[in-house]
Amino acid sequence: MDFIRTTLRETLSIRQIITMYYFEFARNYVFHGERHDFWELVYADKGEITVGADEETRVLESGSVIFHKPNEFHSFHASSGTAPNIIVVTFDCPSEAMRRFEGRVCRLRDEERNLLSGVIKEGMRAFRYPFEHPLVRREDAPVGAEQRLGIYLELLLLELLGRMDEPREEEAERLLTPAQAKENAELVRHVIAYMERHIGRTLTLEEISREARVTKTRLKEAFKRQTGYAVMHYFIRLRIDRAKTAIREQAANFSEISEMLGFSSVHVFSRTFKKTTGMTPTEYARSVQARV
Repeated sequence: MDFIRTTLRETLSIRQIITMYYFEFARNYVFHGERHDFWELVYADKGEITVGADEETRVLESGSVIFHKPNEFHSFHASSGTAPNIIVVTFDCPSEAMRRFEGRVCRLRDEERNLLSGVIKEGMRAFRYPFEHPLVRREDAPVGAEQRLGIYLELLLLELLGRMDEPREEEAERLLTPAQAKENAELVRHVIAYMERHIGRTLTLEEISREARVTKTRLKEAFKRQTGYAVMHYFIRLRIDRAKTAIREQAANFSEISEMLGFSSVHVFSRTFKKTTGMTPTEYARSVQARV
C-alpha cells in the first residue's frame, strides 16, 4: 500500500540571525537611528522608550515589542526618565506573513515572553556572550541550540500572528480615563518605592497590598498594566538588578550581596540570579569584565 505524504504548510521560516543584544541603558540614552535590509524586533524588557519609525513616533511600554521592516529608518530614546532594558533581535525572513508585523506594537502575554526568553537563553548557549557582530559560535554549545533558538523565534512570531485576528482586547483593556491612568501610575510608583526601601527583605504580596491600601487583585491588575510584570516577579528583578550593580561595581562578594538583599543563602541567591538572567553571578561577573 502506498501512503500519501502531506507536506506541512510553512507560514514563516527563519534560517538566518544577524544580531542579538540585551542592552541596559542609562535614563538619558539616545540611539540616533539606522536602516538595514532585514527585520528587527525590539522588546522593552524594563522601562519605556520612544521609538521613531520612518515618519511615525511610538511609545514602547515595558512588556511590549515593535517590529521594524527591512529598510525602515528607526531610532529610539529613553523616555519618562526611565533607564530602559531592551532586547533586540535582527533576522532574515522573506515570508509573506511578515508583512503583517509592519508597524505593529504588541504587548506580550506571559507565554510569549517565555518564548522570547527562550530565544535569548538558547542564543547564550549557542553563541559567545556578550553577543557580538558577527555572532561567534561557542565551542561548547549543546547540540541543537541554534535550531532551538530559531524554533523559539518562529513560535513567538506564530503566536503573535495567531492573535492578530482576535478582538483587540489589549487595546480595550488600556482604555482608561486620564484620572484612572494617573491613579494607576501613582499606585505603582508608591509600590516600587516601597520595594526599593525594603529591598533587603523578603516581601509578600499581602504585605505590599496592605502598605498600598488596595486589594491584591487591584494591585496585581494595576501593576501588570503599568509595568508588564507580576508584582513579585518585578520585586525579584529589582533585587537581581541591584545585585548586578553591586557585581559591576565590585562592591561586595556574592555572600555579602546575598545577605544585603535578604536571600536566605548564597545558594538561593545564585539560583534566583541564574533563573532571572540566564547566567550565574560568576558568569555575569566574567561577562562584565569581558566588556571592559
